[in-house]
Amino acid sequence: MQEMLDQLAMELPQKFYEELNGGILLLPDRKMSPEAIDDDLYTLGEYHYSHSMGRYIVMYYGSFEALYGGASKDELMGRLRSTLRHEFTHHLESLSGEKGLELEDERQLARYRYRARLRRLRDRDPR
Repeated sequence: MQEMLDQLAMELPQKFYEELNGGILLLPDRKMSPEAIDDDLYTLGEYHYSHSMGRYIVMYYGSFEALYGGASKDELMGRLRSTLRHEFTHHLESLSGEKGLELEDERQLARYRYRARLRRLRDRDPR
């Protein structure tokens, strides 16, 4: 996984790395999203920015393993590429003061919560 991540990181222009002082970290953790309702929403990656720690991206090996452990190498590479580019988009938007992807993430979470409520209502309906 680290080798694939390194390869994908090299695909990106060097300019994208400006002010990403903490780089890209691959952690072994399986991280459940704090928004998870039925232990079904993993965090694959995160972009972090703080005045004390700077800017960095974290990717969670355990979360990828939980969701895509049986996937082909090509499929895993595609999922990893998509997640890495998503986190880099957060980085670039943070540098420019934009919040488009944050807003889209919030919309996706709202859809997730809505679908989870519908599932729970259907599960309670005896018909």
